[in-house]
Amino acid sequence: MSRKLAREMTMKLIYQMDIQGDFSEEIIDRFIGELPDDEQQNTYIRDVAGKYLEHKAAIDQKIEQHAFEWKLDRMPKVDAAILRLAVAEIFYREDIPESVAINEAVELAKKYSTDHSGSFINGILGSLVEKK
Repeated sequence: MSRKLAREMTMKLIYQMDIQGDFSEEIIDRFIGELPDDEQQNTYIRDVAGKYLEHKAAIDQKIEQHAFEWKLDRMPKVDAAILRLAVAEIFYREDIPESVAINEAVELAKKYSTDHSGSFINGILGSLVEKK
């Protein structure tokens, strides 16, 4: 499986966590258990979702600091999941360039969210990286 698809699956996992209010290692295990056995994909999903869980408060704070009067609980859940994924990649994965994380987040927004979500997410992430 490609990194792009693994990233998409991770976004879905983070979205599921938010919808269910379950931010545990067990939800990651169950989610991965339902996927095809692909070591590289599953390692990426486990790592990024784990980093999100480990740094959830800091990630959410970073997003809200750059969302200009938007709180995460007011954002569409899909947008919040995409932002959380991208911020986890930007701050906690050294192997992913910031520009790639931003571009992939915008592409996910175009695919899964509203017409305006791509530019909304791009603006937040651009501001966040600029002030990093």
